[in-house]
Amino acid sequence: MASSNIALLLTIGIITLVVVRIIYVIYRSSKPLHSKSPRFLSTLIVLGSGGHTAEMLNLLHVLQKERFKPRYYIAAATDNMSLQKAKTFEDSLLGKEALEEVGGAEFLQIYRSREVGQSYITSVGTTLIAIAHALWLMIKIRPQVILCNGPGTCVPLCVIAFLFKVLGIKWSSIFYVESIARVRKLSLSGLLLYKLRMADQLFVQWPQLKEKYPRAHYVGVFASRLSEVLDNGTYMFLCGVHGMFVLVKGDNASITY
Repeated sequence: MASSNIALLLTIGIITLVVVRIIYVIYRSSKPLHSKSPRFLSTLIVLGSGGHTAEMLNLLHVLQKERFKPRYYIAAATDNMSLQKAKTFEDSLLGKEALEEVGGAEFLQIYRSREVGQSYITSVGTTLIAIAHALWLMIKIRPQVILCNGPGTCVPLCVIAFLFKVLGIKWSSIFYVESIARVRKLSLSGLLLYKLRMADQLFVQWPQLKEKYPRAHYVGVFASRLSEVLDNGTYMFLCGVHGMFVLVKGDNASITY
């Protein structure tokens, strides 16, 4: 009887510690980091078929490449087109700036959780394989920042990153930018990260989404902001490890990390 009571108390204690740790991770993830962050931030960028990659590359055009490096691009194993576009993008950077400034890039593929048209029953097995592959990739890369915008391939990676936070293995800040195509509701990937509070910051491009999902951050349509970069010298970037997308106008702006 005594041993069973001890086992019960230990179980309750462990569960309590896990719950407290999860609450702490969720609370800390939602707060900006005020202390000085590392000079360089290794960044994992998740690409997806369709318009996801095009939107992500538009965002990367105004990202501080000299700060968010090295960059690791990941796409589904069946999505060679997205990685090719990312390679073209990185090659264009080398033509403008020195390699030391923009940093290097690696291109990786991940097993897809579910193919288009695949039954939900068989997708259980492929999802488990995808999670195992995501675990291996996260151990290999150990990114400080994860940037994604909707493809389902980002979910296993974000789940592993969140578990690493809870276990105290590695703190990776997850930034999710919902696709511009999502006007009325979040995508399934975005909804999962929002409901489970896995994303440090979740950004939407339409005001009605902000009303429906109050914890999301409305930043306007990124495509329209890009013209400001060319016309007015406006720069959009991630501020610190746990910061938000912000717009800085002109050359006199000063940001301290």
